[in-house]
Amino acid sequence: MAYIPVDIDVAVKRECRRRRYSERTIKTYLFCIHRFLNWCKKDLGKISKKDIRLFLESLSEKGRAGNTLNTYHMAIKFLFEDVLRRRVWVDAKYSKVPEKLPTVLNKEEVKRLFEAISNKKHRLMVQLMYSAGLRVSELVNLKIGDLNFEEGYGYVRSGKGNKDRVFILADSLIPELRKHIGKKKLNQYNYLFISNRGKKYSIRSLQQIIKRAGKKAGVSKNISCHTLRHSFATHLIEQGYSLTEVQVLLGHKSPETTFTYLHSPGKMLNIKSPLDFL
Repeated sequence: MAYIPVDIDVAVKRECRRRRYSERTIKTYLFCIHRFLNWCKKDLGKISKKDIRLFLESLSEKGRAGNTLNTYHMAIKFLFEDVLRRRVWVDAKYSKVPEKLPTVLNKEEVKRLFEAISNKKHRLMVQLMYSAGLRVSELVNLKIGDLNFEEGYGYVRSGKGNKDRVFILADSLIPELRKHIGKKKLNQYNYLFISNRGKKYSIRSLQQIIKRAGKKAGVSKNISCHTLRHSFATHLIEQGYSLTEVQVLLGHKSPETTFTYLHSPGKMLNIKSPLDFL
């Protein structure tokens, strides 16, 4: 076993938390770092740029996806540059991640999905997720105090990237949400949606609800909770809202991430071919 002069786990966790990285990112970075160190079998002080490059090349030869290579690349960079303060960075170009259009439901499919959910609380959860463009993790972490019914908006607290953002509340859902809160006798510190056991809903439970509803509704597309977020963004673009407005509502750091929705079938099909005007 190669000698490592620092406690890698402690050092990486400390630096990640100082930078407000999510626990998921910390776990991923540690996994990648340990895979690299086990492969290299060298003391940290003896690892060179060549070792890093050979490791990345070995992953590429095994057919690892572009985003996987990028993750390993960034984790190793973080270890040496940000944790150990060593300049051994490899100037390698990132593997390009293939661009894929997101799976999107049309408005009729969204309606059918809602109608296929008989449980009122489950349906309300799914409707809120779609109507506000929420990630499933953001939905299950919502608390009563995050909602402002009078002004028609809510707050996502510590979302992706540990950032807060505002989301819109659909007017048609506000009475249902008020009724749900009153019925459960919840206060502002309670989670908006709790399971029958009185605990916060699990992400897996929501995913299963969506999968079952999709099959029952006869939706042939492979859908997930995130499909509702994609659909929310696409429908806003189709309704004429600007890219900047959608970017803010989704909480995207870069407009490039939001560009995907400009290429949705619904939006593109509204464009007439120049042949029709000859």
